Formats: sequence, structure tokens, C-alpha cells
Amino acid sequence: MEVMDGNRAAQAVFFLGMLAGMLLVLIAQELVPRHDNSGATQFEAIKAFTQAHFVRELSDQELVDRALHGMIDGLDPYSRYYDKSEGERVRRDTDGDFKGIGVVFRRPTERGQVLFPLPGTPASEAGLAVGDTFVTIDGESIAGLDEEAFRARLKSQGKDRLQVVVRDLDGFEREVLLRPRVLVDPTVRHESLIGPASPTTGAGQVGYVCIRSFTHRTAAEFDAALERLVARGATALVIDLRNNYGGVLDAAVDIARRFVPAGRIVSSAGRIERSQHDAEPGAARLAGLPTVVLVDGESASASEVLAGALQDHRVAALVGEPTYGKGMVQTIRTFPDFGSRAKVTSGYYYSPSLRNFERTADAGRDWGILPDVHVAVDERARRRVAAHLARYDPPEALLAALHALEQREGTKLLGTPPEDVQLEAALALLRGQRPGPVHLAE
Repeated sequence: MEVMDGNRAAQAVFFLGMLAGMLLVLIAQELVPRHDNSGATQFEAIKAFTQAHFVRELSDQELVDRALHGMIDGLDPYSRYYDKSEGERVRRDTDGDFKGIGVVFRRPTERGQVLFPLPGTPASEAGLAVGDTFVTIDGESIAGLDEEAFRARLKSQGKDRLQVVVRDLDGFEREVLLRPRVLVDPTVRHESLIGPASPTTGAGQVGYVCIRSFTHRTAAEFDAALERLVARGATALVIDLRNNYGGVLDAAVDIARRFVPAGRIVSSAGRIERSQHDAEPGAARLAGLPTVVLVDGESASASEVLAGALQDHRVAALVGEPTYGKGMVQTIRTFPDFGSRAKVTSGYYYSPSLRNFERTADAGRDWGILPDVHVAVDERARRRVAAHLARYDPPEALLAALHALEQREGTKLLGTPPEDVQLEAALALLRGQRPGPVHLAE
């Protein structure tokens, strides 16, 4: 009996413990937030409904891409989702390269006439010449193609070789084998000497460099251009950042370090992180070089970082119009498994004097940085200058052939630089003259 009573007591304790444990589990389920997948369930339900009833067939990937665009693109003007087809363009914008043959075509592009091949590219190595016209690509005629279809035919679904028939200016046809490869898309497209630094003595020259965007290669391109200009006698410099929408921050910082020997270049602050980029004394080999920076309403982001640093440190004067005002830090992530990319706004950029570049940071503000000398232009003049800046300069070795083609056809292919009062004002300022017409910035 005593043994039997002990067993019953043990059984009672066991069941009481089990009941207490179950009660604790139930309480925990009510108190601890539930991590369910209701959002995913809702998305799948709506996706299934759309696929079942939409007027055309939709793939899962198309709907996922559309959903991700909607989720990120609507956050603010700068956050973006890039699907697989858009990812290559973003990579090209940041890395500064692309796969191609290296030809600048005459307008309209779909005619397939070569204006000039770029040096060191598959086109120049294969012997393409000024005025050659594409007849067939991989055995298919280009006749009747529009520009988009012609460029798509050149890509030929990523082929490593293109068999092309071209017709030269004398009417003779020949076969050319082109092997597309990764090429550098130059961001420093224009470099020249634009006049004497001193109009009275004629001593020295003013060098001119146009930076179209900032990639990982821009600083090296800038260094090479400056080395050539200085070797030709440049003693002052104009940096053209008009119509430059920005790009890779580090490139702008590196170029600023060429001029600023000490102090802050740019800083950023956001909800999660803060960072600061400072000058490097050993890198400031252009310190003391008289410099003017051209800016306008399309100078944005990394362009404003460079312009703001040079202006704050008083190593360059800014001439032109107020900049765009894009001072948002963008965090970019690549998702290799899906071939996509996303960037979201994560903070603000600040100049060395702690000016916030972002136009939306202050009520009623519609600009980023005010130039030291305000030179306004009308829209027509602005478009002409923008079109000129977007062009590639032809190699000097091909200029004679291009001029011969112009004379043969009685037309102007290269065009002369348009009247540019902002550039003239920059040149006057470097010569110690008062540029005009101007409005001094407040």
C-alpha cells in the first residue's frame, strides 16, 4: 500500500507539471509578438489573382520586379530598385566600362555610317575607317532598322565575334571581323587649351577639362588629362561640371584631394551611420593652381561634393548657375543571385563648412550650391552647350579624314563649340578680369 500511494503522488506531480508547462506556453503565445508571413501571403494572393485575370500572360518574375519597383521607387525621389535588365546600366555608370566595338556613328545612327572609331578598340584594330558604312551584320542587312534595332543587332545577344560587311567611301565592300570586348567609357571627354592665362603677356595657358560623370576610373582619367595639359603649358584650369549628374563619391573626393592640402572634404550623417572624408596632404599636387569650376542646374550629387569642397576651402571659384541640390547619401547593394540592385537613401552629405547640399532640406529651397559668380543663360543656349559636352572628341590622327569627308559632302560633321558665356566668364576670371554679364552670388 505504501508503494502504491507513492506512485499515485508521483503521477499527480507529473501531470501538474505538464499542465503548468502548457499554461506557460499559451501565455507566451499571447504575450510574444507573432512573426507570421501575412505580408507574403497577401502578396501571393494578389499575384495569383493578377496572373489569373490580367489581359495578357504575366510571369512570376515580371510581377516580382514590378512589386519591388513599387516598394522602393516610391520612398523618395532617389531610392531605386534595378531589375536584371537595368542592373547592367547601373554597373556601367559606376564602373565606367561596357562591352562594345568602340565606334562613334554619324547621325542618324541607324544609317550605320562610322563617324570615327575610338583608338585602342576592336573597331580601330579591325581597320574601320571614317565614312565606312555597315551593310550587313552576321549576314543580315541593316536596311530598314531603326536606331534601337540597329544597336541591338550590334550586340547580337552577347556574341564574342561579329562578321560585318562594310562599304567604304569609294563604294567598295569588304568583310570585317569584330570582336567586342569590355571598353572604358571615358568620363573626361573634353580636354584642351582655351587661351593664354595672361592676355597682356600671353604667358601660360588655361587648360580645360570636362568631367561628364564620376566612376571608379574618373580620378585616373583626370590625372592623365592634367598631366597632358600641364606638359602643353597649362598654368590655370577650368573644370566643367555642367550637366554632370554625379556618380561614385570616392572619385569626387579623390579629385578634391588634388587641390585641398588639409581639412575636411565631405561628411555624411544618417539614421545609422556617420562618415567623413578628409584631405591627404601628399595627394594635393595641384594645390595653388588657379582654378575655376563651371556648374549649372544639372550639376548634382558627386559634382556638388567636389564643387562644395573646392569652394569652401577657397581653392577654386564657382561660375555659372546654382546647382541641382542632391545631397542624399545612397546605399547600394547588389543581389547576385537575382542579377538585381537596389539603392536607398540613408543620410545627407555636408560640405566642409557643414552646408547641406540637399534642396529639400529647407522649405522653399530649390538649389544646392550658389556659384561665386552667377552667369545666367537661356534654355536654348543651355541645350546647345549640353549637346556639345555630351559628344566624344575625335582622335587627332583622324581629324584630317573627318575634314576631308566634310568637304566631300559639303556639310559640317564635327561642329564648332557653341557660344558659351559661362566658359568665357571663367576664362576672364582667371585672367583677373571682371566677367560679364554677371550677377554676384549673395
